[in-house]
Amino acid sequence: MKRSLLLSLATCLVSVSSAFADNASRLVIGAEAGRGVAVIDPAAGNKVLFHKKIGAVHDLQLLPNGNLLTQDGWPKVIEITLPGGEVVWSYDAAQQNREDGKKVEVHACQRLANGSTLISESGSSRLIEVSADGAVQKQFPWQVSLSRTHSDTRLVRKLDNGHYLAAHEGDETVKEYDADGKVAWDYQVPLFDKAPAGGHGPEAWGAHCFAAIKAKNGNYLISTGNGHGLIEVTPEKEIVWRLAQNDLPGITLAWVTTVEELPNGNLLIGNCHAGPDNPQIIEITRDKMVVWTFKDFTTFNNALANTIVLDGDAADALRKRLEGGKQG
Repeated sequence: MKRSLLLSLATCLVSVSSAFADNASRLVIGAEAGRGVAVIDPAAGNKVLFHKKIGAVHDLQLLPNGNLLTQDGWPKVIEITLPGGEVVWSYDAAQQNREDGKKVEVHACQRLANGSTLISESGSSRLIEVSADGAVQKQFPWQVSLSRTHSDTRLVRKLDNGHYLAAHEGDETVKEYDADGKVAWDYQVPLFDKAPAGGHGPEAWGAHCFAAIKAKNGNYLISTGNGHGLIEVTPEKEIVWRLAQNDLPGITLAWVTTVEELPNGNLLIGNCHAGPDNPQIIEITRDKMVVWTFKDFTTFNNALANTIVLDGDAADALRKRLEGGKQG
């Protein structure tokens, strides 16, 4: 019995040690309103490899050409070079293709495989796909109860099957739309029998979902924003797994933003508005073991909303490219 327990413990320790070893070369790309977009090397004491000042931002994508797609203020989407930080493409939703006079904000953008860019407009409550010259190639309205300039959506992603998965923060729902904009699946994020509470930090409570992804097993992983956690929901709308605010020893979750399922099955989550005593990015196993964390309250602060974590060859290639690169 003792030998079995020791072997189990040793296996666990080796597994965790291997995870940390694999993470040694990691780079973090982060974007925060007022702080800017930056590439950070955690293994070098959070050394800043790249930084560019930008405005309000909620979305971030590393493109196949090595550039970054992000935002510079709520209505504006930009593509910038790495290194250099030169703006090589931009789209202003407040000015372009705007005949309705509505005030709009953008909280999600995604460069698609065909070269078009997906943009989610809040306030006008629509999804558009625009070409490189800014022409609308496709559009359909979001199915929301009320148009909200700041919260029609948070993150939106086009899926491999041509559907669109949208986190409707204002309505506290996640919806999957088919290619024609019809709702194929929807889910009301629960409050878990707790009364809503205001604020952005750990004291808040709500169901303002920030992101949703399709897991490899076909379920939906939903970051619950001010619900301080993550839920896994089946297509039949059953919660089969949940990460709650205080499930991780020594860590308090606040506004949980991004979620990514790694090739090894672990999950990367963003922990925004949690204060300097808590990490801003956390990697966990499915049994809620913490294997890696990131915290940088020098380059970033308490509103780091979106991040990208690079491992292995991808991290090494970007690190090499940024060495000696000019900053934007």
